[in-house]
Amino acid sequence: MSFIREGELTFIERFFANILKAGPMPKHVAFIMDGNRRYAQKCHVERQEGHSQGFEKLAETLRWCLNLGIREVTVYAFSIENFKRSKEEVDGLMDLARQKFSRLLEEQENWKKHGVCIRVLGDLHLLPVDIQELIARAVQATRSYNKCFLNVCFAYTSRHEICNAVREMAWGVEQGLLEPSDVSESLLEKCLYTSNSPDPDLLIRTSGEVRLSDFLLWQTSHSCLVFQSVLWPEYSFWNLCEAILRYQMNSSALQKARASYMDERKRQQMAKDQAYVRKKLQQEGTASHEDPVHQQNLLQQYTAMREERIQAFLQALEQKRVDFLDRLCTASA
Repeated sequence: MSFIREGELTFIERFFANILKAGPMPKHVAFIMDGNRRYAQKCHVERQEGHSQGFEKLAETLRWCLNLGIREVTVYAFSIENFKRSKEEVDGLMDLARQKFSRLLEEQENWKKHGVCIRVLGDLHLLPVDIQELIARAVQATRSYNKCFLNVCFAYTSRHEICNAVREMAWGVEQGLLEPSDVSESLLEKCLYTSNSPDPDLLIRTSGEVRLSDFLLWQTSHSCLVFQSVLWPEYSFWNLCEAILRYQMNSSALQKARASYMDERKRQQMAKDQAYVRKKLQQEGTASHEDPVHQQNLLQQYTAMREERIQAFLQALEQKRVDFLDRLCTASA
């Protein structure tokens, strides 16, 4: 069976999908796939079988998303906190990861056909080396595809991600790529694991839990959050449609809030740049601080230099991440 299941929606599903598409559709949906263990308990099967059924449900959900025109999906596959579970369960989850990432590699033609780029977001160093190598091969094999994106958060928590972003900025300063004054909300956002993705429009959590469990805390500040009681392995096309309808009901307010936030962030950056220029003019100790043309030129020069530094830093950061994956691929060859 293909990881992205082939096949079209039923007539009724297509009919309802077309109705949904008349309204604003989320471009990026995130899932907290919760309820696998409770499903196993409910069905009187081993926990491992519950997790396996959860992965199969992901394959089906990806097909629904593709048919609905949702081109980016992010899933919470394994939290760093999950390492605290019993050794038996953690080992079982690692074995399942080996199976699934191996299957991804076996189905490269299918990923190419759909143009799916796979990204694995998290601290890969925490994983067994063989799984790191499988992940690196899957990511590198699909990195050039851009029709749709599957982001798998594995060995991930949001607080760990934010701390890592701060460390990356500190590395940039240490390397002389950044000035301390370059550090900002905007730059931190570009250092997150999710920097290549837009923020989710819609986040869905199953199983009835109404918390984010340290998932995409930064990225979902202006997302529609939908909590559904269904256990993840029992998730249906109609559950997804319900969540999208709730997004559509709140879409306008969410877009306004996001636009307002971005405008305020730009205003704050401009104020920060202007404060730097005023300080520079005062240091010059000349009448130039009264010349508006000189002030504007200095502001433009400073802004251009800052942007140049940031772009050089981000390119170096991306190259560092690519080199890490390349080394893993080489080790597994």
